[in-house]
Amino acid sequence: MKRLTCFFICFFLSEAPGFEIPINGLSEFVEYEDLVELAPGKFQFVEENQRYQRSLPGESGETMEEVDQVTLYTYKVQSTITSRMATTMIQSKLVNNSPQPQNVVFDVQIPKGAFISNFSMTVDGTTFRSSIKEKTVGRALYAQARAKGKTAGLVRSRALDMENFRTEVNVLPGAKVEFELHYQEAKWRKLGSYEHRIYLQPGRLAKHLEVDVWVIEPQGMRFLHVADTFEGHFDGVPVISKGQQKAHISFKPTVAQQKICPSCRETAVDGELVVLYDVDREEKAGELEVFNGYFVHFFAPDNLDPIPKNILFVIDVSGSMWGVKMKQTVEAMKTILDDLRAEDHFSVIDFNHNVRTWRNDLISATKTQVADAKRYIEKIQPSGGTNINEALLRAIFILNEANNLGLLDPNSVSLIILVSDGDPTVGELKLSKIQKNVKENIQDNISLFSLGMGFDVDYDFLKRLSNENRGIAQRIYGNQDTSSQLRKFYNQVSTPLLRNVQFNYPQTAVTDVTQNSFHNYFGGSEIVVAGKFDPAKLDQIQSIITATSANTELVLETLAQMDDLQDFLSKDKHADPDFTKKLWAYLTINQLLAERSLAPTAAAKRKITRSILQMSLDHHIVTPLTSLVIENEAGDERMLADAPPQDPSCCSGALYYGSKVPSGSIPSWASPSPTPVTSMQAEGAKVLESTPPPHVMRVENDPHFIIYLPKSQKNICFNIDSEPGKILNLVSDPESGIAVNGQLVGAKKPNNGKLSTYFGKLGFYFQSEDMKIEISTKTITLSRGSSTSTLSWADTAQTVNQRVLTSVKKEKVVTITVDKDISFSVLLHRVWKKHPINVDFLGIYISPTNKFSPNAHGLIGQFMQEPKIHIFNERLGKDPKKPEASMEVKGQKLTVTRGLQKDYRTDVVFGTDVPCWFVHNSGKGFIDGHYKDYFVPQLYSFLRRP
Repeated sequence: MKRLTCFFICFFLSEAPGFEIPINGLSEFVEYEDLVELAPGKFQFVEENQRYQRSLPGESGETMEEVDQVTLYTYKVQSTITSRMATTMIQSKLVNNSPQPQNVVFDVQIPKGAFISNFSMTVDGTTFRSSIKEKTVGRALYAQARAKGKTAGLVRSRALDMENFRTEVNVLPGAKVEFELHYQEAKWRKLGSYEHRIYLQPGRLAKHLEVDVWVIEPQGMRFLHVADTFEGHFDGVPVISKGQQKAHISFKPTVAQQKICPSCRETAVDGELVVLYDVDREEKAGELEVFNGYFVHFFAPDNLDPIPKNILFVIDVSGSMWGVKMKQTVEAMKTILDDLRAEDHFSVIDFNHNVRTWRNDLISATKTQVADAKRYIEKIQPSGGTNINEALLRAIFILNEANNLGLLDPNSVSLIILVSDGDPTVGELKLSKIQKNVKENIQDNISLFSLGMGFDVDYDFLKRLSNENRGIAQRIYGNQDTSSQLRKFYNQVSTPLLRNVQFNYPQTAVTDVTQNSFHNYFGGSEIVVAGKFDPAKLDQIQSIITATSANTELVLETLAQMDDLQDFLSKDKHADPDFTKKLWAYLTINQLLAERSLAPTAAAKRKITRSILQMSLDHHIVTPLTSLVIENEAGDERMLADAPPQDPSCCSGALYYGSKVPSGSIPSWASPSPTPVTSMQAEGAKVLESTPPPHVMRVENDPHFIIYLPKSQKNICFNIDSEPGKILNLVSDPESGIAVNGQLVGAKKPNNGKLSTYFGKLGFYFQSEDMKIEISTKTITLSRGSSTSTLSWADTAQTVNQRVLTSVKKEKVVTITVDKDISFSVLLHRVWKKHPINVDFLGIYISPTNKFSPNAHGLIGQFMQEPKIHIFNERLGKDPKKPEASMEVKGQKLTVTRGLQKDYRTDVVFGTDVPCWFVHNSGKGFIDGHYKDYFVPQLYSFLRRP
């Protein structure tokens, strides 16, 4: 089964400052009552560090001389692995020792691919428990609680590669809170072992810190060890007890051992606890386990020689790959080329708007040829458009032709590895058409893998492209070690293990068989098959597996010994009696989710969706079709945890606290202004995609316009130097009823004789909705008719009004989307309040679109209809680092200068360099008329054109 692109939970309660609940005793904390009593005279308030001095006796006699305002008494992790099915519980217990309310955040990172099954929390005597509901039902329950004015939270996902579950509550002075999260996951064998990772991030010293991992493997364990991931700090602390079939790892550092140094107050517990192990395997290399009405079959033969490979590397060298992405790509290619074996064959295709090949035929991967390929790649200079369609079809043609001519080793496998940002701009632009073209031409013996470079990669497209063609996709992030990411990816795809596997189970005894086919294909892994069986026909549960790999035939016969397994598991209180059932459900839901994403018709997709939903409810796990509803016993205070859409390693518990917040169950931004709000309801939400579109029109800094021209693949820049208070029209489209204007604000004083101006306020007017949105550096105001609502930059929220979706991400960005076709992003730039010159300002980003009318105008709007430009005669300028050129546009010939400007969407502090050709004199000749022609009288005015 193709690997599940699993869900990523991020629990936001930003719209609910907290649970203001009267202080009562909490039975779970009886054992700590002597430690949390706030008797007079036992604390000394220290202004400098906002902490309380107190002596706390420890179990081993050590003392904690300081206690944080929020004290962590227990941080406990319990994880049990039964026949490669892992169940993990993370629990935290805290007390607010401060005289002020405190925000307490429970933030847990879970393994990619895990399913959350349960969450509960107790806030000073009031318990909130979870249940799994169909997503629409869960949202309706959430809406009911919200409509009653009760505390409610909404979970949204973010698309980075860590799965987070995060909740925040407001804890009153002396109040106690307990969090507990459960999740489950299957362990896959990779590179000869199983790896279980638990991130430990309590965020502070814990009075009692306990981590227990139990491993129960009926097959027997060949080895087990705990990796040293804390640089020797906890040498000797993990205690390992291991038998032939069972192991226990205990990690219980004392308070003194947790300290990063003897005199430090910071904890050294900030990282991963990693357990590595493998199981015993007989020569048959397979194991069948039958238990409680389900069976699971593991198959992972060792010592098979790597299969020769035929690889075509398809590298995107378009202008969008300029800079860090290309540097990453060169590094990635060197890493992969170094891992080729002499019996492998390869070639390199690089493409922008054209397609080129390093060699027209597949070449043996000798040291000389690999070195030559590296030199070829290093010389590539990114430029031009992105013709993914033609490049992939060229690669497919080369492999198909070599196969048809009998030039390939019959025991070899053929791979295409695409390295791109996944954003076609030349040739075939329709993503579904590219997918169709590839699928229709690629032969069944070829697999397509994709490496998505950078944060702005169109990863969903690359993932679909690979999933449809027997491959996988991997995102490569620029803020991590590219080489290690690439080696991990290549290890997965480089040594196919088995090409033909058949499982013959008697249909009279076995039903609902699910196979993890992803691990069927890749070396160092295993095949896992699970299903239901009829206990009355146990003697028929026999499988014959025939596998062919590198001319090796393996015939395996295994028969389950159910009585022995039952006896073994019943003797261990930590063994999970439902491991076969859970593993079957896990595999099946993963397989169905993969099938759903590739369903050929809407009817087929609906049928698969119903199956996923029913299994999610039956097995109490959160999937993309269900929600985790968390509520108190009365059912009037609720939170909602949604799994995000599917998205394909791991894992943690984090705990910290923030500043005090005002009381009340409704956040400040949700309180309407005196004029009532009837149709614009706000809710905590995901507000900014983690992969913003790479090509947009931007206005940044003082103000500097960067106009991206898609057809020309060029960025053209110009400044506007005007006066504070002036309002510039950016987009004016009366036919579509959309106007966007920006008001200038001046710096505090001139710098080198010049007073810089910036956008201090932006206005968006959507005429058909009678809706106005004003964004300043302080607030976001939404008005529709007589209704008004005000949001703060300190909030994370979203509002929906007919066609317009407005989202706010705390202190970072506001996004406004119209019908999912027109998108505006406004970035907030904060400066040091006491800065002698600079002031806070706004940047705006607008994606090019054809949804405006042909008559759209404005400083940006006029370029939605792209003018033809011709840049030629590049030459040295006055500054050797800034070459000049001539540009023909709109019947005029201009002198332009090459330089760099900034895009701040992925790095709000330093920004990302954007190359552009600069037009002098406030854009004269490039914009229609003079820049003063774009002054408008009001923030919501349309431009009056002469």
